[in-house]
Amino acid sequence: MDRQQLLKRLDRSWTEIKESVAGLTDAELMEPGVMGDWSVKDILAHVTTWEEEGLKYLPLIIVGEKPPRYIQYGGIDAFNAQMTERKRGLALADVLRQLDATHCRLIEYVQSVPEEQFTRETRFRHRLRLDTYSHYPLHAKAIQEWRERTVE
Repeated sequence: MDRQQLLKRLDRSWTEIKESVAGLTDAELMEPGVMGDWSVKDILAHVTTWEEEGLKYLPLIIVGEKPPRYIQYGGIDAFNAQMTERKRGLALADVLRQLDATHCRLIEYVQSVPEEQFTRETRFRHRLRLDTYSHYPLHAKAIQEWRERTVE
């Protein structure tokens, strides 16, 4: 896979999550119970959190450093819970703005990374996949399933 193929995969997965929320009202975006007690707004803030984590740690990975482990938070689930609580008070408009702005920064960053990070399976590519294009579909699917349940 080269950079362009990866960017296309990233874009397809991003489109999936964006389409999963298309047409929802503000009230629907804020309704809890989509995934556990998370609302769509919480899920979108969570997606942004992981893109922010990627932007923070991918540059370290490229230079051979290891990002800190999430054990300092009590594990990834505890980290997710803490970040969700931290962002829960944000206005919906701010969450949506951050979602798009962070994603644009991520795409710009990926476009600036040396090509050799894409030509084979690297720690960089592994982390990018976990934080983005293998992550988005999980949440897009959960939102779609919730939408189907609420229609029934």
